[in-house]
Amino acid sequence: MDVSLTRSTVKGTARAPPSKSYTHRAILAAGFAREAVVRDPLVSADTRATMRAVEGFGGTVDRGDDGLDVTGFDGQPAVPADVLDCANSGTTMRLVTAAAGLADGLTVLTGDESLRSRPQGPLLGALEQLGGRAESTRGNGQAPLVIKGPIAGGTVEIPGDVSSQYITALLMAGAVTEDGIDVDLQTELKSAPYVQITLDVLESFGVEATQTDEGFSVPGGQAYDPDGEYAVPGDFSSISYLLGAGAVAAEDELVVEGAQPSAQGDTAIVDIVERMGADVDWDRDAGTITVANSALSGVTVDVGDTPDLLPTIAALGAIADGETRIVNAEHVRYKETDRVAAMAEELTKLGASVTEHEDELVVHGDQSELAGATVDGRGDHRIVMALSLVGLVADGETTIQGAEHVDVSFPNFFDLLYELGADVRR
Repeated sequence: MDVSLTRSTVKGTARAPPSKSYTHRAILAAGFAREAVVRDPLVSADTRATMRAVEGFGGTVDRGDDGLDVTGFDGQPAVPADVLDCANSGTTMRLVTAAAGLADGLTVLTGDESLRSRPQGPLLGALEQLGGRAESTRGNGQAPLVIKGPIAGGTVEIPGDVSSQYITALLMAGAVTEDGIDVDLQTELKSAPYVQITLDVLESFGVEATQTDEGFSVPGGQAYDPDGEYAVPGDFSSISYLLGAGAVAAEDELVVEGAQPSAQGDTAIVDIVERMGADVDWDRDAGTITVANSALSGVTVDVGDTPDLLPTIAALGAIADGETRIVNAEHVRYKETDRVAAMAEELTKLGASVTEHEDELVVHGDQSELAGATVDGRGDHRIVMALSLVGLVADGETTIQGAEHVDVSFPNFFDLLYELGADVRR
Protein backbone atom coordinates (compact mmCIF):
# COMPACT_ATOMS: atom_id res chain seq x y z
CA MET A 1 0.00 0.00 0.00
CA ASP A 2 1.22 3.49 -0.87
CA VAL A 3 0.35 6.49 1.30
CA SER A 4 0.78 10.08 0.16
CA LEU A 5 1.13 13.13 2.40
CA THR A 6 1.38 16.83 1.68
CA ARG A 7 2.35 19.74 3.91
CA SER A 8 -0.18 19.75 6.76
CA THR A 9 -0.93 20.91 10.25
CA VAL A 10 -2.21 18.73 13.07
CA LYS A 11 -4.05 19.44 16.29
CA GLY A 12 -6.19 17.70 18.88
CA THR A 13 -5.74 14.70 21.12
CA ALA A 14 -4.21 11.36 20.23
CA ARG A 15 -3.83 8.18 22.27
CA ALA A 16 -0.67 6.18 21.99
CA PRO A 17 -1.02 2.49 21.23
CA PRO A 18 -0.05 0.02 23.96
CA SER A 19 3.60 -0.94 24.22
CA LYS A 20 4.73 -3.59 21.76
CA SER A 21 7.69 -4.54 23.96
CA TYR A 22 5.53 -5.02 27.05
CA THR A 23 2.81 -6.84 25.08
CA HIS A 24 5.21 -9.43 23.66
CA ARG A 25 6.62 -10.21 27.09
CA ALA A 26 3.22 -10.24 28.78
CA ILE A 27 1.74 -12.67 26.24
CA LEU A 28 4.63 -15.11 26.61
CA ALA A 29 4.66 -14.70 30.41
CA ALA A 30 0.94 -15.51 30.41
CA GLY A 31 1.78 -18.55 28.30
CA PHE A 32 4.29 -19.67 30.91
CA ALA A 33 1.56 -19.31 33.56
CA ARG A 34 -1.49 -21.53 34.05
CA GLU A 35 -3.81 -18.72 33.08
CA ALA A 36 -3.78 -14.95 32.93
CA VAL A 37 -5.52 -11.94 31.41
CA VAL A 38 -3.44 -9.40 29.51
CA ARG A 39 -5.30 -6.07 29.61
CA ASP A 40 -4.94 -3.33 26.96
CA PRO A 41 -2.48 -5.24 24.76
CA LEU A 42 -1.21 -4.08 21.40
CA VAL A 43 -2.82 -6.36 18.84
CA SER A 44 -0.63 -6.09 15.77
CA ALA A 45 1.13 -8.27 13.22
CA ASP A 46 4.11 -8.76 15.55
CA THR A 47 2.19 -9.55 18.72
CA ARG A 48 -0.12 -11.93 16.86
CA ALA A 49 3.02 -13.92 16.03
CA THR A 50 3.72 -14.28 19.75
CA MET A 51 0.11 -15.33 20.35
CA ARG A 52 0.49 -18.05 17.70
CA ALA A 53 3.66 -19.27 19.38
CA VAL A 54 1.92 -19.60 22.75
CA GLU A 55 -0.79 -21.62 21.05
CA GLY A 56 1.84 -23.69 19.27
CA PHE A 57 3.30 -24.62 22.65
CA GLY A 58 -0.09 -25.83 23.86
CA GLY A 59 -1.73 -22.71 25.26
CA THR A 60 -4.78 -20.81 24.04
CA VAL A 61 -5.22 -17.07 23.48
CA ASP A 62 -8.75 -15.68 23.25
CA ARG A 63 -9.21 -12.02 22.33
CA GLY A 64 -11.86 -10.07 24.23
CA ASP A 65 -13.00 -6.46 24.08
CA ASP A 66 -10.22 -5.10 26.28
CA GLY A 67 -7.74 -7.90 26.66
CA LEU A 68 -6.46 -11.39 25.98
CA ASP A 69 -7.60 -14.38 28.01
CA VAL A 70 -4.66 -16.76 28.01
CA THR A 71 -4.66 -20.37 29.14
CA GLY A 72 -0.99 -21.14 29.45
CA PHE A 73 1.18 -24.23 29.21
CA ASP A 74 2.22 -23.86 32.86
CA GLY A 75 5.96 -23.70 32.32
CA GLN A 76 6.08 -26.82 30.17
CA PRO A 77 5.81 -25.96 26.46
CA ALA A 78 4.74 -28.87 24.27
CA VAL A 79 6.52 -29.70 21.04
CA PRO A 80 4.63 -27.71 18.37
CA ALA A 81 2.65 -29.74 15.84
CA ASP A 82 3.83 -27.46 13.04
CA VAL A 83 6.57 -24.98 12.19
CA LEU A 84 6.29 -21.77 14.23
CA ASP A 85 6.08 -18.84 11.81
CA CYS A 86 7.31 -15.66 13.52
CA ALA A 87 6.50 -13.55 10.43
CA ASN A 88 8.47 -10.27 10.71
CA SER A 89 8.77 -10.26 14.50
CA GLY A 90 12.33 -10.46 15.77
CA THR A 91 11.14 -10.24 19.36
CA THR A 92 8.90 -13.25 18.86
CA MET A 93 11.67 -15.32 17.32
CA ARG A 94 14.21 -14.57 20.05
CA LEU A 95 11.79 -15.12 22.95
CA VAL A 96 10.30 -18.25 21.42
CA THR A 97 13.71 -19.73 20.56
CA ALA A 98 14.61 -19.92 24.24
CA ALA A 99 11.14 -21.17 25.18
CA ALA A 100 11.54 -23.93 22.59
CA GLY A 101 14.64 -25.05 24.47
CA LEU A 102 12.32 -26.20 27.27
CA ALA A 103 10.27 -28.55 25.06
CA ASP A 104 11.16 -32.23 25.01
CA GLY A 105 11.63 -32.55 21.26
CA LEU A 106 12.29 -30.57 18.10
CA THR A 107 10.85 -27.13 17.37
CA VAL A 108 11.31 -25.44 14.00
CA LEU A 109 11.05 -21.64 13.72
CA THR A 110 11.02 -19.46 10.63
CA GLY A 111 9.84 -16.06 9.48
CA ASP A 112 9.64 -13.77 6.47
CA GLU A 113 12.60 -12.83 4.30
CA SER A 114 13.61 -9.93 6.53
CA LEU A 115 13.48 -11.98 9.71
CA ARG A 116 15.47 -14.79 8.08
CA SER A 117 18.32 -12.31 7.59
CA ARG A 118 18.60 -11.24 11.23
CA PRO A 119 21.31 -12.62 13.57
CA GLN A 120 20.34 -15.40 15.98
CA GLY A 121 23.76 -17.06 16.41
CA PRO A 122 24.61 -15.86 19.92
CA LEU A 123 21.28 -17.13 21.27
CA LEU A 124 21.75 -20.48 19.53
CA GLY A 125 25.18 -20.70 21.09
CA ALA A 126 23.75 -19.97 24.53
CA LEU A 127 21.22 -22.80 24.23
CA GLU A 128 24.05 -25.14 23.17
CA GLN A 129 25.95 -24.12 26.31
CA LEU A 130 22.88 -25.12 28.33
CA GLY A 131 22.86 -28.61 26.83
CA GLY A 132 20.24 -28.09 24.14
CA ARG A 133 20.52 -28.46 20.40
CA ALA A 134 20.18 -25.19 18.52
CA GLU A 135 20.93 -24.95 14.82
CA SER A 136 20.48 -22.67 11.86
CA THR A 137 19.35 -24.82 8.93
CA ARG A 138 21.65 -22.86 6.62
CA GLY A 139 24.53 -22.79 9.08
CA ASN A 140 24.68 -18.99 9.04
CA GLY A 141 23.18 -18.18 12.43
CA GLN A 142 19.91 -17.11 10.83
CA ALA A 143 16.44 -18.65 10.62
CA PRO A 144 15.04 -21.16 9.87
CA LEU A 145 16.07 -22.57 13.25
CA VAL A 146 15.84 -26.04 14.78
CA ILE A 147 15.75 -26.21 18.59
CA LYS A 148 15.79 -29.36 20.73
CA GLY A 149 15.38 -29.53 24.48
CA PRO A 150 14.84 -29.80 27.28
CA ILE A 151 17.52 -27.65 28.86
CA ALA A 152 18.00 -27.77 32.62
CA GLY A 153 19.68 -24.41 33.13
CA GLY A 154 23.21 -23.37 33.95
CA THR A 155 25.60 -20.55 33.07
CA VAL A 156 25.95 -19.00 29.62
CA GLU A 157 28.37 -16.52 28.13
CA ILE A 158 26.84 -14.24 25.51
CA PRO A 159 27.62 -10.86 23.91
CA GLY A 160 25.50 -7.94 25.05
CA ASP A 161 26.00 -5.68 22.06
CA VAL A 162 24.05 -7.57 19.38
CA SER A 163 20.55 -7.81 20.86
CA SER A 164 19.20 -7.41 24.37
CA GLN A 165 16.41 -9.78 23.31
CA TYR A 166 18.81 -12.71 23.78
CA ILE A 167 19.03 -11.87 27.49
CA THR A 168 15.27 -11.40 27.75
CA ALA A 169 14.67 -14.79 26.13
CA LEU A 170 17.05 -16.59 28.48
CA LEU A 171 15.64 -14.94 31.61
CA MET A 172 12.03 -15.73 30.71
CA ALA A 173 12.79 -19.39 29.95
CA GLY A 174 15.32 -19.76 32.76
CA ALA A 175 12.74 -19.16 35.49
CA VAL A 176 11.08 -22.54 34.81
CA THR A 177 14.26 -24.58 34.31
CA GLU A 178 15.47 -26.83 37.08
CA ASP A 179 18.69 -24.95 37.79
CA GLY A 180 17.96 -21.43 36.60
CA ILE A 181 20.21 -19.48 34.25
CA ASP A 182 23.11 -17.14 34.94
CA VAL A 183 23.86 -14.87 31.98
CA ASP A 184 27.45 -13.62 31.84
CA LEU A 185 27.82 -10.76 29.38
CA GLN A 186 31.03 -10.78 27.34
CA THR A 187 30.57 -7.29 25.90
CA GLU A 188 28.80 -4.10 26.95
CA LEU A 189 25.02 -4.40 27.00
CA LYS A 190 23.22 -2.32 24.38
CA SER A 191 19.52 -1.49 24.61
CA ALA A 192 19.68 -2.08 28.37
CA PRO A 193 16.25 -0.54 29.12
CA TYR A 194 14.61 -3.39 27.21
CA VAL A 195 16.01 -5.87 29.73
CA GLN A 196 14.63 -3.64 32.47
CA ILE A 197 11.22 -3.97 30.80
CA THR A 198 11.66 -7.74 31.02
CA LEU A 199 12.52 -7.57 34.73
CA ASP A 200 9.49 -5.36 35.25
CA VAL A 201 7.16 -7.85 33.54
CA LEU A 202 8.72 -10.83 35.32
CA GLU A 203 8.19 -9.15 38.69
CA SER A 204 4.54 -8.55 37.82
CA PHE A 205 4.20 -12.25 37.07
CA GLY A 206 5.79 -13.23 40.38
CA VAL A 207 9.18 -14.21 38.93
CA GLU A 208 12.46 -13.19 40.55
CA ALA A 209 15.36 -12.15 38.29
CA THR A 210 18.25 -9.82 39.09
CA GLN A 211 21.13 -7.93 37.56
CA THR A 212 24.55 -9.14 38.72
CA ASP A 213 28.13 -7.95 38.36
CA GLU A 214 28.56 -10.35 35.43
CA GLY A 215 25.16 -9.82 33.80
CA PHE A 216 21.83 -11.26 34.93
CA SER A 217 20.54 -14.21 36.91
CA VAL A 218 17.20 -15.97 37.25
CA PRO A 219 16.70 -18.81 39.76
CA GLY A 220 15.02 -21.98 38.48
CA GLY A 221 11.95 -23.78 39.73
CA GLN A 222 9.76 -20.69 39.66
CA ALA A 223 6.14 -20.37 38.59
CA TYR A 224 4.56 -17.55 36.61
CA ASP A 225 1.64 -16.19 38.61
CA PRO A 226 0.33 -12.71 37.68
CA ASP A 227 -2.40 -12.74 40.33
CA GLY A 228 -5.12 -12.58 37.71
CA GLU A 229 -4.27 -9.95 35.15
CA TYR A 230 -1.59 -7.67 33.77
CA ALA A 231 -2.14 -4.23 32.19
CA VAL A 232 0.11 -3.08 29.32
CA PRO A 233 1.36 0.55 29.41
CA GLY A 234 1.52 2.93 26.41
CA ASP A 235 4.30 2.62 23.84
CA PHE A 236 6.92 5.39 23.82
CA SER A 237 8.44 4.19 20.55
CA SER A 238 5.06 4.96 18.96
CA ILE A 239 4.66 8.12 21.02
CA SER A 240 7.85 9.39 19.35
CA TYR A 241 6.04 9.81 16.01
CA LEU A 242 3.15 11.68 17.63
CA LEU A 243 5.54 13.97 19.50
CA GLY A 244 7.47 14.50 16.29
CA ALA A 245 4.30 15.37 14.39
CA GLY A 246 3.32 17.87 17.08
CA ALA A 247 6.78 19.44 17.20
CA VAL A 248 6.89 20.07 13.44
CA ALA A 249 3.23 20.52 12.48
CA ALA A 250 0.94 21.25 15.45
CA GLU A 251 -1.30 24.20 14.54
CA ASP A 252 -2.03 24.95 18.17
CA GLU A 253 -1.02 21.99 20.28
CA LEU A 254 -1.18 18.23 20.19
CA VAL A 255 -2.00 16.26 23.33
CA VAL A 256 -0.76 12.67 23.54
CA GLU A 257 -2.54 10.38 26.01
CA GLY A 258 -1.38 7.03 27.39
CA ALA A 259 2.08 8.32 28.33
CA GLN A 260 2.41 6.98 31.85
CA PRO A 261 6.03 6.57 33.00
CA SER A 262 7.48 3.06 32.67
CA ALA A 263 10.80 1.27 32.26
CA GLN A 264 10.86 1.98 28.51
CA GLY A 265 14.11 3.58 27.43
CA ASP A 266 12.25 5.36 24.64
CA THR A 267 10.77 7.76 27.17
CA ALA A 268 14.00 9.58 26.29
CA ILE A 269 12.18 10.98 23.25
CA VAL A 270 10.51 13.56 25.50
CA ASP A 271 13.88 14.94 26.56
CA ILE A 272 15.28 14.71 23.01
CA VAL A 273 12.54 16.78 21.36
CA GLU A 274 12.73 19.25 24.25
CA ARG A 275 16.50 19.59 23.74
CA MET A 276 15.82 20.22 20.07
CA GLY A 277 13.69 23.18 21.10
CA ALA A 278 10.16 21.79 21.09
CA ASP A 279 7.58 23.18 23.49
CA VAL A 280 6.79 20.03 25.50
CA ASP A 281 5.00 19.44 28.79
CA TRP A 282 4.76 15.92 30.24
CA ASP A 283 2.20 15.46 33.01
CA ARG A 284 3.44 12.15 34.36
CA ASP A 285 0.60 11.71 36.81
CA ALA A 286 -2.06 12.17 34.12
CA GLY A 287 -0.02 10.32 31.50
CA THR A 288 -0.36 13.14 28.96
CA ILE A 289 2.22 15.01 26.89
CA THR A 290 1.40 18.34 25.28
CA VAL A 291 3.57 19.48 22.37
CA ALA A 292 3.42 22.49 20.06
CA ASN A 293 4.99 23.42 16.73
CA SER A 294 8.43 24.82 17.45
CA ALA A 295 11.63 25.87 15.71
CA LEU A 296 13.94 22.87 16.13
CA SER A 297 17.73 22.81 16.30
CA GLY A 298 20.08 19.89 15.83
CA VAL A 299 21.48 17.93 18.78
CA THR A 300 23.72 14.93 19.43
CA VAL A 301 21.91 11.79 20.61
CA ASP A 302 23.40 8.48 21.77
CA VAL A 303 21.01 5.67 20.77
CA GLY A 304 22.95 2.85 22.42
CA ASP A 305 19.97 2.17 24.70
CA THR A 306 17.24 3.50 22.39
CA PRO A 307 17.79 2.06 18.89
CA ASP A 308 14.14 2.34 17.88
CA LEU A 309 14.32 6.12 18.16
CA LEU A 310 16.92 6.54 15.42
CA PRO A 311 14.42 6.91 12.53
CA THR A 312 12.39 9.52 14.44
CA ILE A 313 15.46 11.53 15.45
CA ALA A 314 16.86 11.39 11.91
CA ALA A 315 13.57 12.68 10.46
CA LEU A 316 13.43 15.53 12.98
CA GLY A 317 17.07 16.30 12.26
CA ALA A 318 16.24 16.78 8.58
CA ILE A 319 13.62 19.36 9.56
CA ALA A 320 15.70 21.10 12.24
CA ASP A 321 18.30 23.81 11.77
CA GLY A 322 21.92 22.81 12.25
CA GLU A 323 23.44 19.37 12.62
CA THR A 324 21.85 16.35 14.28
CA ARG A 325 24.37 13.63 15.10
CA ILE A 326 23.07 10.18 16.07
CA VAL A 327 25.89 8.15 17.62
CA ASN A 328 26.50 4.64 19.00
CA ALA A 329 24.17 3.30 16.31
CA GLU A 330 25.85 0.27 14.73
CA HIS A 331 23.42 -2.19 16.36
CA VAL A 332 20.53 -0.30 14.71
CA ARG A 333 21.64 -1.91 11.44
CA TYR A 334 20.31 -5.29 12.65
CA LYS A 335 16.62 -4.48 12.90
CA GLU A 336 13.83 -5.17 10.40
CA THR A 337 16.17 -3.44 7.97
CA ASP A 338 19.47 -1.61 8.24
CA ARG A 339 17.82 1.49 9.68
CA VAL A 340 20.98 3.60 9.54
CA ALA A 341 21.39 3.08 5.81
CA ALA A 342 17.65 3.17 5.14
CA MET A 343 17.14 6.56 6.76
CA ALA A 344 20.23 7.97 5.08
CA GLU A 345 19.09 6.87 1.64
CA GLU A 346 15.40 7.74 1.95
CA LEU A 347 15.96 11.12 3.58
CA THR A 348 18.36 11.96 0.77
CA LYS A 349 15.55 11.31 -1.74
CA LEU A 350 13.52 13.93 0.15
CA GLY A 351 16.25 16.54 -0.16
CA ALA A 352 18.02 16.06 3.16
CA SER A 353 21.80 16.26 3.45
CA VAL A 354 22.96 13.14 5.31
CA THR A 355 26.35 11.61 6.11
CA GLU A 356 26.42 7.93 7.06
CA HIS A 357 29.15 6.30 9.11
CA GLU A 358 29.37 2.73 10.42
CA ASP A 359 28.14 3.62 13.89
CA GLU A 360 26.54 7.03 13.42
CA LEU A 361 24.25 9.06 11.23
CA VAL A 362 24.72 12.80 10.74
CA VAL A 363 21.84 14.88 9.35
CA HIS A 364 22.71 18.38 8.15
CA GLY A 365 19.40 20.18 8.59
CA ASP A 366 20.79 23.56 7.58
CA GLN A 367 21.88 22.08 4.25
CA SER A 368 18.59 20.30 3.57
CA GLU A 369 15.86 21.49 1.23
CA LEU A 370 12.98 19.12 1.79
CA ALA A 371 10.76 18.33 -1.17
CA GLY A 372 8.23 15.59 -1.69
CA ALA A 373 9.33 12.42 -3.46
CA THR A 374 8.50 8.73 -3.61
CA VAL A 375 10.32 6.86 -0.86
CA ASP A 376 10.55 3.21 0.15
CA GLY A 377 9.41 2.21 3.64
CA ARG A 378 11.75 -0.80 3.40
CA GLY A 379 9.14 -3.11 4.87
CA ASP A 380 9.87 -1.47 8.24
CA HIS A 381 7.13 0.16 10.29
CA ARG A 382 9.50 2.61 11.96
CA ILE A 383 10.98 3.81 8.67
CA VAL A 384 7.46 4.36 7.29
CA MET A 385 6.30 6.42 10.27
CA ALA A 386 9.50 8.46 10.51
CA LEU A 387 9.37 9.39 6.83
CA SER A 388 5.77 10.49 7.36
CA LEU A 389 7.03 13.26 9.65
CA VAL A 390 9.04 14.71 6.80
CA GLY A 391 6.00 14.42 4.55
CA LEU A 392 4.13 16.80 6.88
CA VAL A 393 6.57 19.64 6.16
CA ALA A 394 8.18 18.93 2.76
CA ASP A 395 7.17 20.93 -0.31
CA GLY A 396 4.92 18.96 -2.65
CA GLU A 397 3.72 15.41 -2.21
CA THR A 398 5.55 12.61 -0.40
CA THR A 399 4.55 9.06 -1.28
CA ILE A 400 5.65 6.23 1.02
CA GLN A 401 5.66 2.75 -0.48
CA GLY A 402 4.92 -0.23 1.76
CA ALA A 403 3.00 1.89 4.25
CA GLU A 404 0.92 -1.11 5.35
CA HIS A 405 3.82 -2.21 7.54
CA VAL A 406 2.68 0.19 10.27
CA ASP A 407 0.45 -2.76 11.25
CA VAL A 408 3.48 -4.16 13.07
CA SER A 409 3.25 -1.66 15.94
CA PHE A 410 0.79 1.17 15.18
CA PRO A 411 -2.02 -0.22 13.00
CA ASN A 412 -4.13 2.97 12.97
CA PHE A 413 -1.23 5.41 12.51
CA PHE A 414 -2.41 6.94 9.24
CA ASP A 415 -6.05 6.98 10.34
CA LEU A 416 -4.97 8.93 13.41
CA LEU A 417 -2.87 11.39 11.41
CA TYR A 418 -5.89 12.02 9.18
CA GLU A 419 -8.15 12.58 12.19
CA LEU A 420 -5.63 15.10 13.54
CA GLY A 421 -5.89 17.10 10.33
CA ALA A 422 -3.05 15.80 8.16
CA ASP A 423 -3.54 15.53 4.39
CA VAL A 424 -3.21 11.75 4.04
CA ARG A 425 -4.28 9.77 0.97
CA ARG A 426 -4.04 6.06 0.26
